[in-house]
Amino acid sequence: MKRIIHVIPPLMLALLAACKQPDNNAYAPPPPPVVTVAQPTEQTVTEYLEFTGTTEAYEKVDVRARVSGFLEAVKAKPGTTVQAGDLLFVIDPAQYQAELNAANADLSGAEAQLRQAGIELNRVERLAKKKAVTDVEVVKWRVEKSVAEAGVARSKAKIEQAELNLGYTQVTAPIAGRVGRNLVDAGNLVGEGEATLLANITRYDPIYVYFNLNERDLLRAMEVYRDRLATENVDPARDGGQALQIPLEFALAGDEGYPHKGILDYADSAVNSNTGTIQMRGVVGNAEDPPKLIPGLFAHGRMPLRQRKNALLVSERAIGADQGGRYLLIANADNTVEKRHITQGQLIDGLRVIEDGVTAADWIVVKGIQKARPGAKVQPERADMNSLRRSAPKIQHQAAPPAGEPSQQR
Repeated sequence: MKRIIHVIPPLMLALLAACKQPDNNAYAPPPPPVVTVAQPTEQTVTEYLEFTGTTEAYEKVDVRARVSGFLEAVKAKPGTTVQAGDLLFVIDPAQYQAELNAANADLSGAEAQLRQAGIELNRVERLAKKKAVTDVEVVKWRVEKSVAEAGVARSKAKIEQAELNLGYTQVTAPIAGRVGRNLVDAGNLVGEGEATLLANITRYDPIYVYFNLNERDLLRAMEVYRDRLATENVDPARDGGQALQIPLEFALAGDEGYPHKGILDYADSAVNSNTGTIQMRGVVGNAEDPPKLIPGLFAHGRMPLRQRKNALLVSERAIGADQGGRYLLIANADNTVEKRHITQGQLIDGLRVIEDGVTAADWIVVKGIQKARPGAKVQPERADMNSLRRSAPKIQHQAAPPAGEPSQQR
């Protein structure tokens, strides 16, 4: 009997060998993305009402020519600080000095007439006692004396007016402040037919900040004000209504924090029904030279209301927004991402107060947010929320929790 030997071609052997090897192209799911998580930090915060406003001068005066004449000299240097009473401009005084001299001369003549009328009246009164003159003569000189007295009074009034006009040729600063540029040069005729504007003076210290509060914020402020009156047993009528001062804080563009401190100085008596707001005014000290605040600046302000203990704060960079409002991404116990809508409060040093939506035990995604998807797994790396403050921008990571350990535990 012959044995049959089957010969397998080399190509078939190669195919069989390939079928026995593992498939290197099989799909393997990627590992969960690495994200940084941190728990909200707790601290006592002060609740504020925030608003915007503009600065305005405490005082501003237009310096005008009160008499006509040629401007003789400009004494004030534009842009410098002057004190009340400092000489700013000189108007040619020759005309007014001459008028004063003429008024003094008129007074001398009127006084001479008065003396003569007095002498004549005394003479006729003595003669009238002896029946040497009629009563008509006595009455005449009494009238003459009265006319002379009126003439003296009129001459004195002319002197006062002449002295005033002469004084007006020395144009002085009515208030202390910064003098602007001179609007008229020496040699020009001023005050002819109108009180020519020569310059203006602006007082910077203190300075006003005008702002508006909406109706909701106004009611909150009024509630806090009433609570303070009751708690501190303050009589609002004492000291002209200034017994309870309401502090304000302001910041300009580029300021860190709110460096400019002031108090509430004024509030309108009613809410504007067209805008639904009420205008208020703060007054801020501004004694620096040069001044830190000048009129016309945009200012961001806030009014402290009350302190809130154990407030939760998270990095503002962790907050997202969609059609439902603001939200945070939370890594839960099994490192699955949850989406939580929140109510946010004020910003404090780069951290935002969270009014509602999270707890102190939640681990919030603060870095790698774009890689985290609600319902998907993540690989969290822990960090301290305080390291995300604006004053501490460098994030210090902690080691990831061991496998199987709930990620929300401290």
